[in-house]
Amino acid sequence: MTQAIHVTSEIGKLKTVMLHRPGREIENITPDYMERLLFDDIPYLPIAQEEHDFFAKTLRDQGIEVLYFSKLAAEALADEGVRHEFLERMIAESGYVAGATHDGLMEYLSAMDPQTMVDRIIEGVRASDINIAQPDLQSVSENTDWPFLMDPMPNAYFTRDPQASIGEGISINKMTFTARKRESLITEYIIKYHPRFAGKVEVWRDRNHETHIEGGDELVLSDHVLAIGVSQRTTADAIEDITRQLFKDSNYDTVIAIGIPHNHAMMHLDTVFTMINHDQFTVHPAILDGDGHVDNWVLHPDQNGGITMEHHTDIKEVLKKALNKSEIDLIPTGNGDPIVAPREQWNDGSNTLAIAPGEVVTYDRNYVSNDLLRKHGILVHEVRSSELSRGRGGPRCMSCPIVREDVK
Repeated sequence: MTQAIHVTSEIGKLKTVMLHRPGREIENITPDYMERLLFDDIPYLPIAQEEHDFFAKTLRDQGIEVLYFSKLAAEALADEGVRHEFLERMIAESGYVAGATHDGLMEYLSAMDPQTMVDRIIEGVRASDINIAQPDLQSVSENTDWPFLMDPMPNAYFTRDPQASIGEGISINKMTFTARKRESLITEYIIKYHPRFAGKVEVWRDRNHETHIEGGDELVLSDHVLAIGVSQRTTADAIEDITRQLFKDSNYDTVIAIGIPHNHAMMHLDTVFTMINHDQFTVHPAILDGDGHVDNWVLHPDQNGGITMEHHTDIKEVLKKALNKSEIDLIPTGNGDPIVAPREQWNDGSNTLAIAPGEVVTYDRNYVSNDLLRKHGILVHEVRSSELSRGRGGPRCMSCPIVREDVK
């Protein structure tokens, strides 16, 4: 297998994955800034890094190649001209297209080597970090209550969302909230300029759209079936847009759009529903009605280049038909208990990362869900989670598969 990206399922043996080790951006969260930065709590960085290193080691111990987001970015930006173009765009997306603050940021960041520059951009740049030689009206009238000229990116350790590997291509995503929008600009430069990916990857959808889609809502169920969440962070318009592109230019002929509550606790489909084996899925009971149903819409291409749509509610029947299975096993988070299930879902009990069929990585704190997975025949690798979980993302959120083996 020589493709730069190759992901035709959620469960094929994971060969290469992209992570981001949490850095000093985590320490730039304060109680006053948490909501703006999409956090509910402040992880303790040294322990979060230990936990993340354990997560990476768990993957490596299973023979998985681990790539790091910031290192790939620095390597992609080795050329000075590319780096200058990137900085112009990054600074513009931080709110400065010209003027003294723009010039000060450009001078400050251009003086760094590529790795230091990338790390500093992710960490955030404070107003006190740069010296503006000749202030202008914009620079002196900035909001002095906000200490950053370039906001930190503490969500960067959730590498699932700014992009999604689909087949031998990728979607580079237009993120919903300002706190995360610039992450996918870094992805764009990795795909365009890193020698591992440059000229080798089909971009199914780029970030230059008005409508939003995020990788936590994009599940690759097979080599021709996707499930995409209609969620707080992925719009129906964006789903139709990427569906048209995939139907036109790829082998994908089925997209199952699944409606989930539009709230922070269930921000993406993978916080409530993940595939862990050929015919097994985790599911948070709160997205299902009393009959075990959830609104979903099955999209197929028509003969005129358009899309047909069928509304369903019985998700098990839809999955059986789409995946050609006689039965589907939906394993409830927290064993469906009215107290345990929401508690463990809040700590990403539904957010499992499959590294092979029937083999997953989960947070250790979700012991009821983990025990239930084992009773259903799943091999579970538990990773430490006291600090990482404060960011409201689990092992699937923290990983972007780059290469998986095809499912046999």
